Amino acid sequence: MKSLIIAAHPNLEESVINKRWLEELRKHPDRCTIHVLSEQYPDGQIDVEREHRLVESHGSLIFQFPIYWFSSPPILKTWFDDVLTHGWAYGRNSGDKLKSRKIALAVTTGVRAEDYSPHGRYHYTLAELLAPFEATLRYYCHADYQPFFAFYGAEQVPCEDYHSSKEEIERSAEDYARFVESLS
Repeated sequence: MKSLIIAAHPNLEESVINKRWLEELRKHPDRCTIHVLSEQYPDGQIDVEREHRLVESHGSLIFQFPIYWFSSPPILKTWFDDVLTHGWAYGRNSGDKLKSRKIALAVTTGVRAEDYSPHGRYHYTLAELLAPFEATLRYYCHADYQPFFAFYGAEQVPCEDYHSSKEEIERSAEDYARFVESLS
């Protein structure tokens, strides 16, 4: 069954990494469906029933987004608030639509990996900052939460060493496509 990529970038056209990742995935329409929230819901009003049907018609889910203020862009928070409803995504005697489903995050950060460490610039690891997603998906929704995929240093590309940056971006896009395939 195909994976559903739920992309939450508020300005995808100006993105370097997220845009390139989706371009790479579009080469494999048999493996995944790309669902860009800002294109589907420019007014931010999520069609919950439509989203439920879309999620139910796919296997694994990958939430792709840039880290914004140590979390996700607002449209993804709205998606979680609106779509993960009691009785559908969670609940004592119901709400099993995400149960045992492989779910992962694919994120981009503006700064380098070493900034996300106990002794780095932010004093927290990226895994620690993404823990609310894991707790929601693993413990409320009983999903099979997978390790995240990350690109660090998006603000540094392209940089003076453009050739090196371009190679890093291309390698990341290819690695991301393999990551998505591994969740199928």
